[in-house]
Amino acid sequence: MPTNLPLDRAAPLLCAGITVYSPMKHYGFTGCGKKLGGVGLGGLGHMAVKFGNAFGLHVTVISTSPSKEKAAKEILGADAFIVSTDEKQMQVHSFHDFYHDTIKV
Repeated sequence: MPTNLPLDRAAPLLCAGITVYSPMKHYGFTGCGKKLGGVGLGGLGHMAVKFGNAFGLHVTVISTSPSKEKAAKEILGADAFIVSTDEKQMQVHSFHDFYHDTIKV
C-alpha cells in the first residue's frame, strides 16, 4: 500500500475490496472480455464496479433502487444497470443471456 495513501481511503480496500477481489481472481475474472454482474450498489457493489472496470470487464449493476443508476453509470462507470423490481427489464435481460460468462458478486 502506498505510504501516501491515507488510512481512511485505504480501509475499504482491506474489507470490501478483498471480499470482491478474491472471487474475481479465483474464477479468472481479471481479464478483458468477460462480464461482471453486481447485485446491489453498497460497499461491495462499489468495489465490484471499480475492480471490474480496472480489469476491462463489462460491468452490470443489478439493484432495486432506480435512483442509483446515475451513480453506477456516470460516477463509477458501470456499463449497464438493471432494476430488479422492473419486470420488463428483467425479461429483456433473461437469466440465460446474462449468465453466460458472468460472475456475480
